[in-house]
Amino acid sequence: MKNYRELIVWQKSMALVTVVYPDSANFPVEETYSLTNQIISVPSNIAEGFGRNHTKEYIRFLEISRGSLCELQTQLEIAFNLKFIPQEDFEQIAQKSLEI
Repeated sequence: MKNYRELIVWQKSMALVTVVYPDSANFPVEETYSLTNQIISVPSNIAEGFGRNHTKEYIRFLEISRGSLCELQTQLEIAFNLKFIPQEDFEQIAQKSLEI
């Protein structure tokens, strides 16, 4: 594999970023920063780990990315409960996050 862009997990996490960003516009300003940081960190950590060229570090960054994904899932569920995200969008985002 030449680079991280070929990784399906990276591709799916980038697709998730694209889906979540429009919904984050409906969040209160103080919540937007937290959510966008988490969603960006998922594919970013995958890419950074891949770029380290050491299996142990790559695995560690995948673990960090998974942790960020769990945080994101929790924040999205909170946002849904607070009516910041419509049910249809939440279900689509939740499904995509499970694939990752």
